[in-house]
Amino acid sequence: MSRDAGTPPGPPSSPPSRRRLAPEQYVTGVLGRQRGMLSRVITLIESRRSEDRDLAQRLLTQLLPHSGNSLRLGITGVPGSGKSTLIESLGLNLTRQGHRLAVLAIDPSSRITGGSILGDKTRMAELSRDPNAFIRPSPSGETLGGVAGKTREAMLACEAAGYDVVIIETVGVGQSESMVADMVDFFLLVLIPGAGDELQGIKRGLIEMADLIAINKADGENRTRAERARSQYDNVIRLIYSSDSPWVPPVVTCSARENTGLDTIWSDVLAHRAEFQRSGLFHERRQMQAKRWMWELVDDHIQRVLKESSGMQDVTARLESEVQAGRITAAAAAERIIQALGLKTP
Repeated sequence: MSRDAGTPPGPPSSPPSRRRLAPEQYVTGVLGRQRGMLSRVITLIESRRSEDRDLAQRLLTQLLPHSGNSLRLGITGVPGSGKSTLIESLGLNLTRQGHRLAVLAIDPSSRITGGSILGDKTRMAELSRDPNAFIRPSPSGETLGGVAGKTREAMLACEAAGYDVVIIETVGVGQSESMVADMVDFFLLVLIPGAGDELQGIKRGLIEMADLIAINKADGENRTRAERARSQYDNVIRLIYSSDSPWVPPVVTCSARENTGLDTIWSDVLAHRAEFQRSGLFHERRQMQAKRWMWELVDDHIQRVLKESSGMQDVTARLESEVQAGRITAAAAAERIIQALGLKTP
């Protein structure tokens, strides 16, 4: 990627040098709200090169005290629900109100080539030109739940750069979306009105993760169907949540195309934050997310050792062959891998 969406185009010139900078230059640039420098830091965060990863962690350690001040909003939805249009309309409303918005759009990656579409610059064309918006499409790779492996670190960098609202748009919909719900303050599920089958295929686990359900495309002939869907999901919510729950997810209708209902969504986001801050659940939730993040990174590092260590590659390749041939159980092979790492199995 040559430039992140949201970076104003400049006159033709030769490509800038991508030479490695001193760590303080990266930090100063991000804290100085230089979008080009923020883009370079996120590129380091996403890099698979060990030297880039080491530098990225040094930078994040220095940026960490300047992060944590944004409202983190996750958005997912069924295919065709208009997530990107909703994000663009909501984002433009927010920047008009004086907010600085970062959108981390997790882009589908091919399981065959590993390539991604990275089409968010075109899907959010107007928002991408807003000087107070920063759009960063990131390939999802093979990460469960459609969440890029380095999304959390990228979010911290955006916060340090002064973005007070960070939106994470996920790929698809499903129970694996719990990964994005576990890194944000508010999780929005976007659905569309159907023909009486709105409840089909939507798993209860996903509804339980949502802090708000928005029935999008409630315009034109869809208005009646959208209201019917809203009523159905509202009944489902009442069955799942008791009246004394700290937050009962609202179900609302909206039209991203006509920019209606989006003010209601944002008001509910703010009401949720105010209630959770009052009760102390906001801080507690972020603490639990940070702890789970740490253990996810432990798992990630172990996987990296298994894939990148030449000695371990031989062990894992041999055990994979034995499991595939049916000569050893998967559980026994897993224990031998753990032992090869010098760890004791419980």
